[in-house]
Amino acid sequence: MKTSGFAATDANMPLQPFSFERREPRANDVAIDILYCGVCHTDLHMTRNDWGGSIYPMVPGHEIVGRVSAIGSAVSRFKVGDPVAVGTIIDSCMQCDQCRRNEEQMCRKGVTLTYNGQDRVTGDITYGGYSSHIVVREEFVLRVPDGLDLARAAPLLCAGITTYSPLRNWNVGPGSRVGVVGLGGLGHLAVKFASALGAHVTVLTRSEGKADTARQLGADDVLLSTSAEQMASAAFAFDVIIDTVPYEHDLGPYLDLLDADGTLVIAGSLVDTPAFSNMRLIGARRRIAGTPSGGIRQTQEMLDFCARKNILPECEMIAIGDIGQAFERLERGDVRYRFVIDMASLPADQAA
Repeated sequence: MKTSGFAATDANMPLQPFSFERREPRANDVAIDILYCGVCHTDLHMTRNDWGGSIYPMVPGHEIVGRVSAIGSAVSRFKVGDPVAVGTIIDSCMQCDQCRRNEEQMCRKGVTLTYNGQDRVTGDITYGGYSSHIVVREEFVLRVPDGLDLARAAPLLCAGITTYSPLRNWNVGPGSRVGVVGLGGLGHLAVKFASALGAHVTVLTRSEGKADTARQLGADDVLLSTSAEQMASAAFAFDVIIDTVPYEHDLGPYLDLLDADGTLVIAGSLVDTPAFSNMRLIGARRRIAGTPSGGIRQTQEMLDFCARKNILPECEMIAIGDIGQAFERLERGDVRYRFVIDMASLPADQAA
C-alpha cells in the first residue's frame, strides 16, 4: 500500500517528504485515510533523538484522526467511511494481566508504539501519522463520536488522555479540589477536564498574564507560584495536583499544597526531579504518582465524554510543509495550545 508522508532521516535534519509501503490489511486490521494529525512535544524529542533509541527514517505522529478506507475480513466494529482515531499505541500482547484489565498502555510484554515501534508480526519499524494513511489492529482503533469536531480532536489522543486518565484514576469529581501546574498543551486540557468533572480548579502558574486565559478555560482560581504569600495561603488546599511542566523543577513547594492523603501526579516531566525533604510526604501522608496515557477503553470513554461536554483542545491548524517551523515554535513554547496538521496539505505528487 503506497503511502506518502514526512520523515526525519536523522537527528539533525528537518523533516522532508518520504514515500514508503504500508502493509495490506490483515484479517483483524483497519486501514485509515488520515485527515488530521496532532503535533506532540514527543514528536520533537523523538525526531531529535533526545531520549535515545530513535530509529531512522522516522515518520512521527501519534494523535491521528481519519476515516476507515478498508477493513480486514474479521473486523466487526468498523465499516468503511467511519470516523476513527488512533493514539500512542497500536498493539500489545492482549494476554497479560494489564492488557486483560484494559490497561494496554502498561502491557507486561511491551506495547507497539504508533511510530518508532516494532510490528509484533513482521518486526518492521512502525511509521506514524505524518502520512496519508495507516493500518492498525482493530482493537486499537477508536470511534470518533458524533458531534466531535474531527479537525480539533487529534490532540485528545495523547495530550487529552494523558490528563483525563489521572483525573479519573484519582476519582476527581464534584467537591474535589484540583490544582493544575502549567497551562500549556497538557495543562489547558487538564483544566477543561477537571472543570467538566465538577471539581474546583486552580491553575498554578509563574505568569500573572495567564490568569484571564485560565479562567476562560474553566479555572475557578489562579495561584501565582512565584508568590511566597499566595503559596503559603494555599497550604493543604488540594486533593489532587496535576503537574504538566515538561522540564526539571522543584516539586517541594507543590507538595506543601496537598491536603492529607493528597496526590501530586507527574504528567509532563520525563527528566530527573530535584531532591526534596521526605517530611513533606510523611507529615500529611501525601503521595507522588506518575501517569502514562490511558488504555483503549478509557481513551474511548474520554472521547465520548468530550463529545457530551463539548470539550476540545485549543488548536492551530498547519500545513505539513510548515512542520519545521511548528517544531521551532513548539520548542520555545510559542503555541496556544496544540498544532494540528491538515493532512490534505500533503503535496499532490506525494499523495498516495
